[in-house]
Amino acid sequence: MEEDIDVTSHTEGLNGLSRECKPFEEITNGHSNHKPVMNGVIITHNVKDHTNGSAPLRSLPISALKQNGLLQTLATGEDQPKPAEENVELEKAREEWEALENIQPALTEDSNPTPIISFNEALQYFQTTDLGDLLKNIQPTIRRTGLAAITHFLFGPPRLHRELLEERDLVFAIAQCHVDNSQTVHMRVLQTIYKRLIGSRLDCPRFGAHWENIGFQGTDPATDLRGTGFLGLMHTLYFVMDPETLPLARDIYKLSQHPTQNFPFSVMSINMTRIALQVLREEALSKECNRRQQVVGVLNEFYVATYLHLYQLWKTQQKTIADSGFVLKEVELFAKKNPKQMLRRLEVFLKERRAGGIPRGTSPDPQAQQPSPSLGERGARAGTGQGSKGKEMHFTGVCDLPPDMEGEARLI
Repeated sequence: MEEDIDVTSHTEGLNGLSRECKPFEEITNGHSNHKPVMNGVIITHNVKDHTNGSAPLRSLPISALKQNGLLQTLATGEDQPKPAEENVELEKAREEWEALENIQPALTEDSNPTPIISFNEALQYFQTTDLGDLLKNIQPTIRRTGLAAITHFLFGPPRLHRELLEERDLVFAIAQCHVDNSQTVHMRVLQTIYKRLIGSRLDCPRFGAHWENIGFQGTDPATDLRGTGFLGLMHTLYFVMDPETLPLARDIYKLSQHPTQNFPFSVMSINMTRIALQVLREEALSKECNRRQQVVGVLNEFYVATYLHLYQLWKTQQKTIADSGFVLKEVELFAKKNPKQMLRRLEVFLKERRAGGIPRGTSPDPQAQQPSPSLGERGARAGTGQGSKGKEMHFTGVCDLPPDMEGEARLI
């Protein structure tokens, strides 16, 4: 027996919102026994609506009727829709309501952005990772035989100190690493490089044409690392995360976007890593590494010095992408013959920039890592026998160059 009690009940609707139900609506087993009122008379379920031959209204949820405007029509007694129009509208309302119930909340890109990563943190990952299998395949020096070996021994650069061999081998082992989508550190390195160059705080998809915006050749940066492996990314990470070199990195990136002097920034960076790695393999950096008692720090700076040299040539001589092969060959030859001069040029450049720009250690970018010791400070520390290995930045993996690529200057 139904009682006419003026009580409003509430049922939980979509997304946890309450939905108001009138007293004449009884919920049984999840179905609504809807009893609409017309002219003060309750229409029961065994009474069909034969108005213009339309289907019973009880086949739709009340919220769908409300959304379609038909509930207001019934309540106000306005003219009913024509049969064809009503069927179309009811079907549309049903489809829209069902679709609305299946909607899942979408996560925005910035809802949980990937934290940026410093060079040292990325390096520490590789230092604590088992690279034993990769170490078996490294080629840290050029293999010479016969007269070439004798000449190199007598007149070539000094050998690397024994205590630095492990650090050098780590560099070449990392040089064998490939991008692993399952490794959080690898993905953070990619995201950090993109954000720092573009100036964005949002994550970007792992694959897509947006990578071409920072100078990769396709939708997957990993495909451009055949000549340097992950070390190519680590050098770029060092470049954009050191507050002292970041302005230079952005200047080079800006030139790479020039209407006529444009070039692929990241691909060119990988070529600079390739040159630096080859110079290290030929032991042309051994003297400087021995002096500072470190390998990674010297190689990092030599990479930046090489990119600076290319940048100055490209900008002052109005080079274009058609000149890239010749410019790369020139940079490589100069780097192999004048490693000390390259490093000195970088030191002077950064010193002049500090004098005329932002003072050292006061970068306005809160994401920038703490500045690493200056070249002079590093040399002083090396003189005390302590070095700066513990605080130096290191880079992550890079693949060894295939024999037919060594000494070849070209866009990878």
